[in-house]
Amino acid sequence: MTTENLLVELFVEELPPKALKKLGESFASQLFEGLKSRGLVGADETVTSYASPRRLAVHVCNVFATAPDQEIKKKLMPVSIALGADGKPTEAFKKSAAKAGCADLIEKWPNAEDGPDQLYVANDGKADAIFLRSMAKGTSLLVGLEGALEDAMAKLPIPKVMTYQLEDGWTTVNFVRPVHGLVALHGADVVPISVLGLEAGRMTQGHRFEARVDPVALTNADCYALQMADEGAVIANFAERRAEIVRQLQAATAPLGLKPVEDDALLDEVTALVERPNVLVGKFEEAFLEVPQECLILTMKANQKYFPLLDAAGKLTNQFLIVSNISPDDASAVIGGNERVVRPRLADAKFFFDQDRKKTLESRVSGLAKVVYHNKLGTQGERSNKVELIAVGIAAMLGNEKLESAVGTAAKLAKADLLTDMVGEFPELQGTMGRYYAQHDGLSDDIAFAIEDHYKPRFAGDELPRNDVGVCVALADKLETLVGLFGIGEKPTGDKDPFALRRHALGVIRMLIERDLPLNLDALLFVAAGIRGFSEDVAGQVETFVFERLSGMLREQGYSAQEVDAVVSLKPQRLGEIPKRLAAVRAFADLPEAPALAAANKRVGNILKKAEGEMGTDVAPDRLVEAAEKALFASVNEIAPQADAAFESGDYTASLQALAALKAPVDAFFDSVMVNTDDPALKANRLALLNQLHRTMNRVADLSRLAA
Repeated sequence: MTTENLLVELFVEELPPKALKKLGESFASQLFEGLKSRGLVGADETVTSYASPRRLAVHVCNVFATAPDQEIKKKLMPVSIALGADGKPTEAFKKSAAKAGCADLIEKWPNAEDGPDQLYVANDGKADAIFLRSMAKGTSLLVGLEGALEDAMAKLPIPKVMTYQLEDGWTTVNFVRPVHGLVALHGADVVPISVLGLEAGRMTQGHRFEARVDPVALTNADCYALQMADEGAVIANFAERRAEIVRQLQAATAPLGLKPVEDDALLDEVTALVERPNVLVGKFEEAFLEVPQECLILTMKANQKYFPLLDAAGKLTNQFLIVSNISPDDASAVIGGNERVVRPRLADAKFFFDQDRKKTLESRVSGLAKVVYHNKLGTQGERSNKVELIAVGIAAMLGNEKLESAVGTAAKLAKADLLTDMVGEFPELQGTMGRYYAQHDGLSDDIAFAIEDHYKPRFAGDELPRNDVGVCVALADKLETLVGLFGIGEKPTGDKDPFALRRHALGVIRMLIERDLPLNLDALLFVAAGIRGFSEDVAGQVETFVFERLSGMLREQGYSAQEVDAVVSLKPQRLGEIPKRLAAVRAFADLPEAPALAAANKRVGNILKKAEGEMGTDVAPDRLVEAAEKALFASVNEIAPQADAAFESGDYTASLQALAALKAPVDAFFDSVMVNTDDPALKANRLALLNQLHRTMNRVADLSRLAA
C-alpha cells in the first residue's frame, strides 16, 4: 500500500506563551498516537512538531490513505461449554455466536474455517476454546484523521479552556483559543475533514505584519516549514526558533563583551511570543543600578521579557536585550519604545527599595503577628518565634554559644522582609531583600546571608546555606514546617504536595549529609515537635517520611535498591554517616564471602524472629556442645571487637571487611548444629550466640538485604 506524508495545522489566536511548548509537543504526540491506533501509520515513523504563537502543526511521515485490513481474534467460550457430548454446538454457543455476529458459521460447524470469518479451536493456555477470526476493514484517512484530531485536541494540556461561538452565531465550541483555520494535506491532496466548525484546506496565514505572501497556499505536506519561512516570514518549529534566538543573543552581546542572564524558562516564553525573532539592544539610566540587581533583573524578566546583560564579573549593566517580533529597517523606534516602557518599572523598583530602607527589619517583626500563616498553626509571628527557638536549640546541639546568639537574631528577622514593599511586589525576592536590608541596618554578613539563605535549598541542585548560621535557621525553618503540617494532618498524598513537604525533607537531608553535621535526626525532630506542642508520634511520622525521601534520593544518585535498603532500614540517625555506610556496603558486596554471609544473616534474622521470649547476647561457654558452635563462638569473640572498634572510629568499610572471616565458621555452624533443639537451655544458648552474631554483623547495615 502506498503512503504519503501528512501535515495538519490549526491556525489560532495567540496561544498562552508559558504553555506553548507543551501544547505543541502534546498536539504532535497525541495526533500521532491517534493515527497509529487506527492503523494509519507505523509505530516508528518520524513526527515533527510545529508551534508558534498563532499555530499548532504536525508533520507525520508515511501515512496510509486507508489503513490495512486487520485480523481480529476473539475468544467465544471453552470447548467444554460450547460443544455437547455429541460434538454439536450447544445453545449457549449458538447465543454467543449470534451475539458476536457469526451465527451463520454455526450452521457450518465443524467446517467453519472457510471464508473471511472463521470459527476454530485453539488452546488459550489453560484449555481448548473456540475462537472467532474475522477481518476488519481498514479505516480511511478521512475518518481516522478527523477522529484522531478531535481526540488530540481533547487531550491537550490546556491551562484554561475558552468558550467561543462559530461564525453561524449559534454553535459554541471549546478550545484553548479560537481557531480560524485548518490545514490537512496528505501529500499534495487536501484531506476534507471538519473540526471546530472549520473545513480543511491548504491555505494558512504567515506573520501578522511581515508575511511576503498572504495567505500562504501550501503546495504539499513537505514544504510547510520552507513556505512558512519564505512566504510567511515565520519560523514554525519551536526548537529552531529558540535556537535562532540564542544565536542572535550571542551575536548581539559578543561585541559588547557582555553576557545575557541565563534563564531557560524566559527563553521558552520569549520563543512562544514571537514568530520571527529580531534581537535588539536597549539601555536604561545608570542611576537605577543603585537598586539591588536581583530586583532589576526580576522586573525586566518578569514584566518585560527582556534579557538583562551582565559583565564578566556577573554584575548587572545598564543594557538589556529585546526579542522583537518585527524587523524594521530602522529599529530605533522599537528600541526607544522598549526603553520608555522599562523606565517606569525600574523607577518603581527604586521607589520600593528607598521606601523599605526607611524602616529596620527589627521594627517590622511585630507586624508578623498580623499575618496568618495557617489557620490551624497561627500567624507568621508565632511561627517565627518557634523557628527561632528550634534554630537556637540546633546551635546549642552544635555546642557554640557565639553561634547561638547570631542564629537567634537571624531566625527572628528571617521573615521580616515579607512585610516590605519590594517583596510584596516580587515574592520571589523574599530572603534576598532581607539580606540587603539587614546589611543596610548594620548587621553582620553572617546574619544577613543567613536571612537570605534560610530558604535554601529551594529546589534540586540548589546550593546550601553558605554559613553555619544559615544552616541552623534553614534546618529550623524546614523542620518546623514538616512537624507543624504533619501535626495537623496536612501530609503529601500521591502526587499532591501543596506545601512542598517533600522538598523540605530533601533540604533537611542534604544539609545533614553534605555538611556532615553532628546532629541526630530523631533529636532534631523531638525538639521541633516539642516546641510546636506535638507528640513524639508526630516526630516519628516525620522521621519515617524523611527516610522515605532519603531512600528515593539515594536511588536517584545511582545506589541500588539493595544497598539503600541495607543502610536505610537501620534508620541511622546521623545522616552524615550514610554515604560512608553505603561505600562500605558496596565494598563488602565485592568480597567473595559476601553472598554467603548475606544469606546466612538473613537466615539468622528469620530464626530470631520466630524465637519466643527475650533473647540476650550472653553465651554460656560451658553449654556449647558441638565443635562448630564452639568455633563460631570463638570467631565472633575474635572478630566482634575488631569490627566494633572500626565501627566506633567511623571506618565502616574496615568494620564490614572484618566480617569476611566469619564465613567458614558460620557455614559450618549451619551445616552441623540444630538451633531449635528440644533442650531449652541448649536452644537458648544457641539463640544467644546467633543474636550476638546478628548484632555484630548488622551495625553498619542490614546485610540480609543484600541476599539474592
